[in-house]
Amino acid sequence: MPRTPDRLRLLHAHVDQLRQCRACPDMIGPVVSGRPVLSPVMLVGQAPGNREGPAGKPFAWTAGKTMFGWFAQLGVDEEGFRSRVYMAAVCRCFPGKGAKGGDRVPSPEEIARCGVHLAAEVALVRPRLVVPVGKLAIAQLLPDAAQLVDVVGAVHRVTWHGHACDVLPLPHPSGASTWHRTEPGKTLLARALARLGQHEAWGAIRDAGPRALAAAEARA
Repeated sequence: MPRTPDRLRLLHAHVDQLRQCRACPDMIGPVVSGRPVLSPVMLVGQAPGNREGPAGKPFAWTAGKTMFGWFAQLGVDEEGFRSRVYMAAVCRCFPGKGAKGGDRVPSPEEIARCGVHLAAEVALVRPRLVVPVGKLAIAQLLPDAAQLVDVVGAVHRVTWHGHACDVLPLPHPSGASTWHRTEPGKTLLARALARLGQHEAWGAIRDAGPRALAAAEARA
């Protein structure tokens, strides 16, 4: 395994290469990626919406405001989160609109193509905690989960892309979804956030600035 300075250099190179990806002809660019930061926590979203591409960052619109509001309750504001957590996704380009008006669900082939990038990121970042947000993201780590109620609110131990880590699923913070605002979702979300706040990896990003976090990763 490369030393931390080498991993960080490789991660920067990975993100630069990722932004040039044009492997899926039905996807709408540009590629959206978080900052290349080594972190004990990795967030995995589903796919960017039509606002994220122009903004140049994931969770840049209303769903992001909701999600970052959840994290602010746990002592990490939006800028702190973006600078201390590696933000990945199942797919990195906007899938376009579906037949019924909502965002199109990426095809299995598109998920597989983008999954190559995700596997490389897991190998480089080596997260201790992965936070998948939304059903599509959760399915990549917990494929046997039938419903959100089966997995939200608990910490799961998995081996993902050959890397052992904890997984703490969250529902998607979309305003179109009522799941996180009605029962039992409301209670399960509160339970999930409480467990997130108690996790040692979250404590590391909450209590340390970027330089201290990098130093801690160098010792890991």
